[in-house]
Amino acid sequence: MKWGFRMRIRNSAKAVVVKEGNLLALKIQGNSGAFYVLPGGGQEHGETLHEALQRECMEELGVTVEIGDLLFVREYIGRNHEFSAFHSDVHQTEFLFSCTVMENEITNGSNPDKGQIGAEWIPVHQLMDYNLFPQALRAHLILYSNDEKELTYVGDIN
Repeated sequence: MKWGFRMRIRNSAKAVVVKEGNLLALKIQGNSGAFYVLPGGGQEHGETLHEALQRECMEELGVTVEIGDLLFVREYIGRNHEFSAFHSDVHQTEFLFSCTVMENEITNGSNPDKGQIGAEWIPVHQLMDYNLFPQALRAHLILYSNDEKELTYVGDIN
């Protein structure tokens, strides 16, 4: 690290919404095809993680969520991942919360993510068959949905 230069670590809040055995995920159209991510996003200055998650779910899905327990803490250090060419300077700490969607209808919200083409309910028991990022989180989500205790801090997983 050079004197006077400090890389910024970004916080992000994510929603883990499981309903009737299905996980709610954003569907994103990328250059190499469609993939899935959890709803949520970056925390803004002066905002709590819960406030950030409420705002992000409204922007991405047009829904309010009831936020429950903190399930996982994941770090994303870009230089360690397959997208290092694009994310080498990114260091993000993600806080994944159990959430319940209050509305019945889910659509793209007022400010969807870049490439977001919708939201889907993915059967949890089939998560390993889906291109859900981060991919290493799929096994943790399956265990969580089966009421099996998991580590809260999962580290820098792909």
